Amino acid sequence: MKKLLGLIAFGGVGIALMSSGTAMAAATEIVGIAKDWQITFQEPASPVMEQIESFHNLLFWIITAITLFVLFLLIYVAVKFNEKANPTPSKTTHNTVLEVAWTAIPILILVVIAVPSFKLLYFMDRHDNPDMTIKVIGNQWYWSYEYDGLAFDSYPVADEDIGPGQVRMLSVDNPIVLPVETNIRILQTSNDVIHNWAIPAFGLKLDNYPGRINENWVRITGEGIYYGQCSELCGVNHSFMPIEVHAVSKEAYAAWLEGPGQEFVADSGDDADQNAPKLAMTAE
Repeated sequence: MKKLLGLIAFGGVGIALMSSGTAMAAATEIVGIAKDWQITFQEPASPVMEQIESFHNLLFWIITAITLFVLFLLIYVAVKFNEKANPTPSKTTHNTVLEVAWTAIPILILVVIAVPSFKLLYFMDRHDNPDMTIKVIGNQWYWSYEYDGLAFDSYPVADEDIGPGQVRMLSVDNPIVLPVETNIRILQTSNDVIHNWAIPAFGLKLDNYPGRINENWVRITGEGIYYGQCSELCGVNHSFMPIEVHAVSKEAYAAWLEGPGQEFVADSGDDADQNAPKLAMTAE
């Protein structure tokens, strides 16, 4: 009987380890990264980025239409009113219809731009009912993270240590593992100077200020590996502050928390590491 219970227990541990491995294996596909010769945004992986891309497309066609219209006017004026074609220029100095038009039309264009712009700013500001919260702390020159009882630092992988599937200047030793289809509140601050936590595929780009907490949010819509970088000049090693996020299913995330994630469980006792990043303020 004892031998049978031992085999059952051993099997349970094996399944747990396999599940933990699956949590990381599920995020092996690199999705959020710039491609060679890319001239557009990365594939959006959050509702915020989807709306940013939609707003960008609106602006693109408005800008294109204005540019073509101005080009047409320049060509028309150059051909119609050059000295050879029009030796006697007009003395007209006022045209009421024209002046009303070039005042009213730009106002209408700005209104067309302003309405979706303010809607997007409001949408990307914060989420009222987050499912989880992650704290992002900028340091010279690495990131610290705290969430779900975990606390760890994240450093870039050195060139000589780059392994298979890793990306130079973007891969880190301790990537963030987050569940997809989850409303995640992001609290951002800094321990020294101004940093900026930016992940293009998520539409995230917000400053980390020392002594202050900024709030952001994300809902990751697809599994995979996403990369970002510090986007605020923060010192000599500014370019060595990459961000790596492994987005996995909720089941895989739960398995990771119970398995490999236990390595980063925060010590809340009296002997806690005094250098562990802590937030001394609460979000407003």
